[in-house]
Amino acid sequence: MSTAKHIKPTESELEILQVLWEKGKATVREVHEELSVYKDSGYTTTLKLMQIMYDKGLVARDDSSKTHIYEALVSRDSTQKQMVGKMVTSLFGGSTSQLVMQALGSTPPSQQELDEIQKLLDNLKNK
Repeated sequence: MSTAKHIKPTESELEILQVLWEKGKATVREVHEELSVYKDSGYTTTLKLMQIMYDKGLVARDDSSKTHIYEALVSRDSTQKQMVGKMVTSLFGGSTSQLVMQALGSTPPSQQELDEIQKLLDNLKNK
């Protein structure tokens, strides 16, 4: 798992990880059915991607039964932190304020999100 922390998942791998983070564990068929709701992709493509993810150490595979069951080896939180960190560096020149302003300007946040953001800002100021 420690080596997987430094692997940047591809967009397709992230879609699979999203399903696994939501479900906990799933077969290729279950993942494929979730993805097919919004993405036109073949079962064999999903299977191949999940095999690659297993080889990379992004997912674990239980092959003790006929149907293999997969689960994410990387957490949602650590993956988000890794990808946001890389995005701040590469797209925003290391400026977190530029990232936040861009994010808040592109999609209006709900009142609940604004309250959460304010709480986070207050906590950061008090540190």
